[in-house]
Amino acid sequence: MRTYKVVVSGFEPFNKETANASGEVAKRLESEEAIARIQEICGDAISVTSQLLPLSFDQAWPTLLRTINEVKPDIIVAIGMKSHARGVNLERCAINIIDADKPDAFNVQPRKVAVAADGPAAFWTKLPLRSILQTFAEGEIIPASLSSDAGTYVCNALFYQLMDWCSHQPDVLAGFVSLPTINETDRTQNGLPLKQMVEAGIQVIAQTARYWTQTNIQEQLVRQ
Repeated sequence: MRTYKVVVSGFEPFNKETANASGEVAKRLESEEAIARIQEICGDAISVTSQLLPLSFDQAWPTLLRTINEVKPDIIVAIGMKSHARGVNLERCAINIIDADKPDAFNVQPRKVAVAADGPAAFWTKLPLRSILQTFAEGEIIPASLSSDAGTYVCNALFYQLMDWCSHQPDVLAGFVSLPTINETDRTQNGLPLKQMVEAGIQVIAQTARYWTQTNIQEQLVRQ
């Protein structure tokens, strides 16, 4: 049995928010209950470290990178929030552009600039999104969809910087997931209950660990 080290990030509350779904979910994925469920699903040992990030173009990635350097994870799941989303958005692509329609938490508002001046136009996620989405559908408890990108705000900038770093780390799987707002009522068109979004995070980690294990086994068989 392998032990997978996982880093999960979410954002701190911003503006008038009392809670940010991404940060709340990230913190709960570090709990003993969540880790036990992840291990039950994937069959491997798991350790989870959560990190809250400021909603900042300048500070989000350096904060996450410090945690990555300390933990040296196998899997990184960055989580953000799309307030208009009706379910979980599994982000496929990080694009090399920032075009903020509002300032970040530190009143920084870049418009029509590249995340990395000399970087490629985009990076693809390394999370097994199809397997994750299929698992969501089979359970019929987590409304979700594939999303082409994470916008042009802080979430996308962080996603791009993460995948740029990850492009030099062949043994690390990473990606970005966007959550809707927290809504504990039955009006699911306006968000999801926190418990449901935590379950989504559990499945994202568990299915990624399973994919990583299966990939490693296949590589070993090819070498034999």
